[in-house]
Amino acid sequence: MSVTTLDPKTALVVVDLQQGIVSRPTVPHPAVEVVARSAELAAAFRAKGLPVVFVRVTGGAPGRTEAPARGGRPAADWADLVPELGVQDSDIVVTKQQWGAFYGTDLDLQLRRRGVTQVVVTGVATSIGVESTARAAHEHGYHVTVAVDAVADLDEGTHRNSVEKIFPRLGETGTTEEIMKLLG
Repeated sequence: MSVTTLDPKTALVVVDLQQGIVSRPTVPHPAVEVVARSAELAAAFRAKGLPVVFVRVTGGAPGRTEAPARGGRPAADWADLVPELGVQDSDIVVTKQQWGAFYGTDLDLQLRRRGVTQVVVTGVATSIGVESTARAAHEHGYHVTVAVDAVADLDEGTHRNSVEKIFPRLGETGTTEEIMKLLG
């Protein structure tokens, strides 16, 4: 299904497009393309007076996992949002400590104060930060749209599963071009 509409109060939520994440190889879209499309959407949202949210991760949730934790000390600029996004003073920046952008942050409060009823989500990784944020947005009652050409993952299979199986159950999907047309 293609995206059908954008609510008058829609926010763009850009997930984890930061130095330490976009430097990794992503599929099916290179991170540089995800950043460019997200920046294009951010400029269009700002031009319409709609909120733009940039999410970055600086830690990890506690608890045991089977997968090993990232090794070593991250670079000093690891959590810095990439400059190509053109973050403005009017944008909202949310710092999280886990996969999703809602839990443990003030994102829901920031959106509700602005009357937001829908979110368009972009970013990396599709099956982790993007999917977790989209799931929580849906659970919080927001209409959810995922810009499928502005998300990427480290693994093709997990990306495909999110795009084909999960996102259609949480809301709508569309391309950057389709979303831009709806913005007018």
